[in-house]
Amino acid sequence: MQVPYRIITAVFFALCVSACSSSNKIATLKPEPDDATPLFYDSEVSYINLPISVKLKDIENQTNTILNGLIYEDAIIADDDIEMKVWKQAPITITNNAGKIKTILPLKAIVKYRIGTKKMGIEMYDIQEFHLDGLITLMSDVSLSNWKLNTKTELKSLDWKESPTMTVFGKNVPVTYLINPAVKLFRSKIERKIDEAIGKSMDFKPNVLAALEKICVPFLMNDSYKTWLRIAPIELYSTNSRLKNDAFLLDMGLKCNMETFVGKEPESKYNANKIVLKSVTKIPQDISANIVAVSSYAEASRIMTSNFKEQEFGSGSKKVTVQNVSIWHKAGKMIIALDILGSINGTIYLAGFPKYNDKIKEVYFDQLDYALDTKNKLTRTANWLAQSLILKKIEQNCRYSIKANLDEAQKSIMTYLKNYSPMQGVFINGIAQQIEFDKIQLTNQAIIAIIKVKGNVNVSVDGL
Repeated sequence: MQVPYRIITAVFFALCVSACSSSNKIATLKPEPDDATPLFYDSEVSYINLPISVKLKDIENQTNTILNGLIYEDAIIADDDIEMKVWKQAPITITNNAGKIKTILPLKAIVKYRIGTKKMGIEMYDIQEFHLDGLITLMSDVSLSNWKLNTKTELKSLDWKESPTMTVFGKNVPVTYLINPAVKLFRSKIERKIDEAIGKSMDFKPNVLAALEKICVPFLMNDSYKTWLRIAPIELYSTNSRLKNDAFLLDMGLKCNMETFVGKEPESKYNANKIVLKSVTKIPQDISANIVAVSSYAEASRIMTSNFKEQEFGSGSKKVTVQNVSIWHKAGKMIIALDILGSINGTIYLAGFPKYNDKIKEVYFDQLDYALDTKNKLTRTANWLAQSLILKKIEQNCRYSIKANLDEAQKSIMTYLKNYSPMQGVFINGIAQQIEFDKIQLTNQAIIAIIKVKGNVNVSVDGL
């Protein structure tokens, strides 16, 4: 018996409809990603404490190097009957004396004293020569001006090891009353030389500027995603100097911006010619820095894929499961691509704004909806999947924790707050007292969580 052709055609058409209805294929247009790499992130004014500590021993060593040999000479005897040469005989010692610098200068002097008269054009003189050893004690008030330690030194005493004497009628007669007035002749010069020597030894500008240049070099916080932290100096402050125990102390502070970058290394904003030292009575010590926690789209996609494991979406016999999740950026939103299998096969696209739940350290997506082309395709193929109820259930799984990323970001910055030394004699220490989430920014590679860190940072400059 021959089956009519139209019956065969009808059966074939029914089988095709049945096969297609059991597993509909959805074809959607993929929203292409944007290049959304930001150049830098918002910065806030911060204050970095810069305590300068210089041992008096260092000042002493420098002063001894500068002040050496013959320190005073008066070669004319005719004006006052005295000719004198004074040398530094041994190393100078410098100590703290009730907040002033006490300098003891061992000296050796050769003094020629002329005794006699000039009558009727005839000179009748006897010249006596004395070799003397003694100690000069000087006290210096300390102040700061134009990057330098200034001292105002006053000679307090001159003590001879042996009282100078001369022979008169066969007897040794003390002549201290003759020699000591001569000290007045070189007193001001000795005081000035001490001030000049200490001033030269305490020009700390090169050291401070070298330290600033080092800490202003952008440093790499995350090598994988090339995140950088840059300190951009604005102003430099200084309080009055003071002596404490065996050191000279100076509190300085750097007003700066702390900026975070993603991508290539940014240029340093350090310019020594623009650094001006301003005197203040008190220096703020708080920092407010932005650091970044980087979560790659690949990492986020992996976590979200695991969220959908063994879950079905739909109702009755119309259900789908999510096999894989991929995310990227598009026009300020996150695109979430879900590869689905079940009553409908293919890929659907969702779009939404990333938000952050600070309590549980999770990123989630607000105003999540089907991408426009996806919605049109769903409307034609499966209205049930476009229902808001199913979208809400899917939305619950479109989230992931960035706690590990936040911890890594915090760990990165703390590396530079624990006795970090960018150069010899310079040490960075600090405390991150408060860490707060600020906002999320999107790049073409990752979700960037911006975190505000509040605390204080000390950059100590030790020695000369």
